[in-house]
Amino acid sequence: MDHITLNNGVKMPMQGFGVFQVPDSDVCEQAVADALSVGYRLIDTASVYGNEQAVGNAIRKSGIPREELFITTKAWISEMGYDDTWRAFDASLSRLGLDYLDLYLIHMPFGDYYGAWRAMEELYNAGRIRAIGVCNFEPDRLMDLCYNVKVLPAVNQVETHPYTQQTEAMKTMQSFGIQTEAWGPLAEGMNGLFTDPVLSAIGRKYVKTAAQVVLRWHLQRGVIAIPKSIHKERMVENFSITDFMLSEEDMARIASMDTNRSLILDVKSPKETERLYSIDVPVL
Repeated sequence: MDHITLNNGVKMPMQGFGVFQVPDSDVCEQAVADALSVGYRLIDTASVYGNEQAVGNAIRKSGIPREELFITTKAWISEMGYDDTWRAFDASLSRLGLDYLDLYLIHMPFGDYYGAWRAMEELYNAGRIRAIGVCNFEPDRLMDLCYNVKVLPAVNQVETHPYTQQTEAMKTMQSFGIQTEAWGPLAEGMNGLFTDPVLSAIGRKYVKTAAQVVLRWHLQRGVIAIPKSIHKERMVENFSITDFMLSEEDMARIASMDTNRSLILDVKSPKETERLYSIDVPVL
């Protein structure tokens, strides 16, 4: 598996597995167990997903040495603020059953994320987190954060797929040495991605599916991707993308698919902000 070195020297797998919208504990635990058996070592969850305990159970039962895994979770809007983020971190770590995290992220650019970041910097400096970062931060908020913190974010996890390519945003991230990580790397199947004529035509050249073409595209752009599936055969398919290389022409054809707008989550929309504030971390 390919790895990339973050701005603090930590190596992070470029192929990961996400568990968004898998709230059922048994289903989630089995999905993570299957993903680990397929070969995934980067597992991405969040407190608001309500499945950290299931993820932790699967990790513990896998028997895989902890140092071989890269575990990410995130602090939600209601967990922002210096004291609240300390408590949120301890709660997430307890649910996961781990002694440390590989990556801890601010989930949304709302609330007192500056206070949260101070707590995360202390946790990072204490060795309880190997890297810290953010999610869904647009270039303006990301730059403002970078100008006012001691430890720069290592990762910005944002909606990234062929229809929302984040090309300009990635330039800002790169200027600060921040790694782009794609959530929704397959656009959650929207816009008919799995049968898209451009992606399907490229796939036929390599005897690959449209999804495999997209995941390979992420890899060649230097973007970490965390696709989700509860079906093991799809996990195997998503993981099998290192045996072919897209040509420059293929990459250019996919680049032409960009709509330059969000397809799934627009964090600058007042209605979306209101909806996000109405969500809280599940009480388990």
